[in-house]
Amino acid sequence: MEFGKDTMTKKNLPRRGQRGVSLLFALIALVALSLATLALVRTVDTGALMLGNIGFKQDATVTADQTAREALAWVKNNTASLDDDAPASGYYASTREVNADKSFTPVDVTGQQYDPAASALYRTRRLVDWSEAQDGACPYATSGTYSTCAIKSAAGATINGNKTRYVIFRLCAATGSANDELNNSCSKPLNSNGGASGRGALAYGSARFASTSGAYYRIVVRVLGARNTVSYTETIANFE
Repeated sequence: MEFGKDTMTKKNLPRRGQRGVSLLFALIALVALSLATLALVRTVDTGALMLGNIGFKQDATVTADQTAREALAWVKNNTASLDDDAPASGYYASTREVNADKSFTPVDVTGQQYDPAASALYRTRRLVDWSEAQDGACPYATSGTYSTCAIKSAAGATINGNKTRYVIFRLCAATGSANDELNNSCSKPLNSNGGASGRGALAYGSARFASTSGAYYRIVVRVLGARNTVSYTETIANFE
């Protein structure tokens, strides 16, 4: 009888239900760790990509400096013919912004100086053809936002895989002699003729400042590097 009593007592004990609270918290923690790991990986990848882009940009800028020197050498070697345009060599004896009727049309060398809210003047901007084909297409700018793409560029040296092109503008209103002040206007450095003897007094017969140097030259270089990295540099030069 004692055996049966023990048996009945065990059968009457209530069973505890199984609970998965710990498992639930473990799954939540696992998901949180997975999301944190994914975010960390993406952050590292983005940082590496940004550092890579900065490196490519710096390399392109250094390359542009060498190409600017190449353009300067071209100017020095062609001093006898700088009064006329040489589009095949990427040279223009004027800024290409002053028209024959003295009106102004801006030249946008990067193709990015366009604002839909700006005046209609900038919708007639002139662009530089930076393509190797030199076909006047200018695919880097939106059609209808410029008037022409006829300013030619010259190919520079390819350095470390970076392709370069440049264009040279003489900072004059028109072609022709830079010393023809009647028909042309050029940007030149001003040189002082010396001090006045009358404690700052100026005489009508002697100019205090005069321009005795040649015109300034504007050299714009475009570099196309790795991952389609594009860099523009501008150099202003003067030759005594």
